[in-house]
Amino acid sequence: MTTAAIIVAAGRGTRAGGEMPKQWQPLAGRRVIDWTVAAFEAVEAIDRIVLVLHPQDLDRFPPRGRVEVTTGGATRAESVRNGLEHLDAIGGDDPVSYILVHDVARCCTKPATISAILYEIQTGATAAAAPALPVTDALWRGADGLVSGTQDRAGLFRAQTPQAFVFSDILAAHRTHDGDAADDVEIARAAGLPVRILDGDETNLKITHPDDFNRAEKILRDQMDIRIGQGFDVHRFGPGDHVVLCGVQIPHDRGLQGHSDADVGMHALTDAIYGALAAGDIGRHFPPTDPQWKGAESHIFLRHAVDLALEKGFSINNMDVTLVCERPRIGPHADAMIAALSSITGVTPDRISVKATTSERLGFTGREEGIAAQAAATLVKK
Repeated sequence: MTTAAIIVAAGRGTRAGGEMPKQWQPLAGRRVIDWTVAAFEAVEAIDRIVLVLHPQDLDRFPPRGRVEVTTGGATRAESVRNGLEHLDAIGGDDPVSYILVHDVARCCTKPATISAILYEIQTGATAAAAPALPVTDALWRGADGLVSGTQDRAGLFRAQTPQAFVFSDILAAHRTHDGDAADDVEIARAAGLPVRILDGDETNLKITHPDDFNRAEKILRDQMDIRIGQGFDVHRFGPGDHVVLCGVQIPHDRGLQGHSDADVGMHALTDAIYGALAAGDIGRHFPPTDPQWKGAESHIFLRHAVDLALEKGFSINNMDVTLVCERPRIGPHADAMIAALSSITGVTPDRISVKATTSERLGFTGREEGIAAQAAATLVKK
């Protein structure tokens, strides 16, 4: 049973202003389309995500992971049908059973909202469902800038997306529909399909006019998931002629002892990322009792933590490592360490800090019995 989502993003959005279509405009540090796609990527129950793009925009969002790209049409209805036909054509041995259709301009949609709508379809509660908000304002009719009458608001709703359907039903409805439509509920109802109204969300706004960007940015910043983790590690000195710190080999009259390569800085940073994810520590993922990790290079651990963060929908905003030792001197190697950490994690060097301090000859680091490290990492939900 495959579940898919279509994100309609082929329009030009001229009412929103700007030098480019609204889906490609920046918003809270990302593009509008990036926020929308990320919300659907965060829902694990969705197997395929189809972006329907204008022919001129196909290179703006290369396919990745579960995200596929196809070309839109001249109208919204034609674009949705193109997405449906794309899914039907390459359904293979596991054709799509359920489909969500969403407007790219609704970039504040929460993953929890998407999951709740999908649940209604997957449990068989209904064959079609869509969120909406009851109209609460007084409604007027107008002509020539004057109020010409009033309209009863009883039973009126403001429609939202995503709208969910049994795939075969909505595909058949689109194939028999002639002309455009305001949304897919209109097409479903024209085909005789009943559509259940679900509770909408006031924050699930659709960017239509220039002022909507400011509203959307406030909503997105208010719902950002920001995590901060910290890590601490210690390794003692023993026989050797070098130490490995933050991925850089430094000549020294002794080496650091440990089950792996004893890179104390990278271990602390790895634990900081695990901590931000509430995912334990290195020992949970790479037990020291397991002989396969004997002498392992610590970039394996750090990369695993980074991949786990990405899998859970987080990007690493910045990282900070402090090494505590009397010797060796860290300053001459700090840039190389930053470069090594950047290469492993994909975080740009301007977001990575590596620095050192001494303990003023106090404690085990002051007696040069070992090296300690502490690290912090900030993760932001994508």
